[in-house]
Amino acid sequence: MRFLVDNQLPGALATLLREQGHEAEHVLELGLAQGKDNPIWQRATATSAVIITKDEDFAEWVRRGRPGPAVVWLRVGTRHAGHCSNGSLRCCQPSSASFRKASG
Repeated sequence: MRFLVDNQLPGALATLLREQGHEAEHVLELGLAQGKDNPIWQRATATSAVIITKDEDFAEWVRRGRPGPAVVWLRVGTRHAGHCSNGSLRCCQPSSASFRKASG
């Protein structure tokens, strides 16, 4: 799967997802951290990425039926980027079947 990690979450999350075999980018890596939601939404749509965010706006857009990417809206605290590891994310990691890398 392909993921786009939003600005409120550590870049280490994108790194962890890549280590797990997924394609993942953080908005800082793409120069999209200016706080504007539309460019992030458009990038995720264009690349078929799932947005991982703590921003309720994205979840609201999905709820209202706005065409675009899937969104994972996290409503848990964020650990310091230096603590983002398999162990620290285990409590909120979905089953491996949910994040299985898409073939093709």
